[in-house]
Amino acid sequence: MFVKALRVGLGQLVIFIDFITRPGKKQRPAETQAQVNAAAQGLTLYQFHACPFCVKTRRTLRRLNVPVALKDAKNNEQDRQALLEQGGRIKVPCLRIEENGQTTWMYESKVIIDYLDKRFAAV
Repeated sequence: MFVKALRVGLGQLVIFIDFITRPGKKQRPAETQAQVNAAAQGLTLYQFHACPFCVKTRRTLRRLNVPVALKDAKNNEQDRQALLEQGGRIKVPCLRIEENGQTTWMYESKVIIDYLDKRFAAV
């Protein structure tokens, strides 16, 4: 019970620190941002709200100003089941990428952040 309380407390601390140190959004011309928004429609991030690696990934999405659908794989049973059945395991963060009729499930925050930086930082 003590360990669970400690974990919850630390999770809330991570969320608070993220909130007060949140990066600003990248500014782009309206038509360029519209292209980014269109490209992001095929992306979905499966995450736990207080997971430090998920927070790190969400910070990158904010910094790059990439609007990605967020799925709560901890508290939403349908999202959790989709992650398990389609992605193969319950591990977060996980970025679901739908492109050209194919779906890719990308795990590991560092890999996801590298992908996002390569795809959206120069735009």
